[in-house]
Amino acid sequence: MRRRFVIEAVLVATYGHLLVPSRPIDFVVPYSSIAELYEMRDGVDPVMDDPDDDGHVKSKINELIAFFEDSLNRKKIEKAMQVPWRESSPLLLNETIQFTVVHAVDNAHYGETFDPIETELLLTSLKLNVPLLSDQFEFQDKLIEAEVPVQIYDIEDFEFAVEEGISSNDLELPFDTDRY
Repeated sequence: MRRRFVIEAVLVATYGHLLVPSRPIDFVVPYSSIAELYEMRDGVDPVMDDPDDDGHVKSKINELIAFFEDSLNRKKIEKAMQVPWRESSPLLLNETIQFTVVHAVDNAHYGETFDPIETELLLTSLKLNVPLLSDQFEFQDKLIEAEVPVQIYDIEDFEFAVEEGISSNDLELPFDTDRY
């Protein structure tokens, strides 16, 4: 069974260890984060501080864009984009990695606290009941402060999330009668 995680597409290009998991993975990606790849590739601002790292990550971004632009994958994505919250058919990268693109739709509920990409990530996580992966501490802190009921893993805890994770039973709050 594949473990599913909601993630920004650029993180897959940035963190190579995400592409060599110990178990099969389905990365659930809001379409807007794929569109963001083009901005990062074509923009003048560096993606990474170190010029060598920046060149490497930009080449990985190009590879990821080419993957999503593959004719079969593009057709699957276009079909998903016809209806809000539709998931694409699986886009297979290899035996262990697949992507599912979601036509996520931003709404005003979290719009004041989170930017549009963050909002789509958290709404996708909520709607599909799939944990989030992020490398942004500020985003993680905002989720906690806003008491958004999503499960989030820091990118550095990816292997733990894949191997063990935290079940929904572990997340349940005890009843008042369960307290000592």
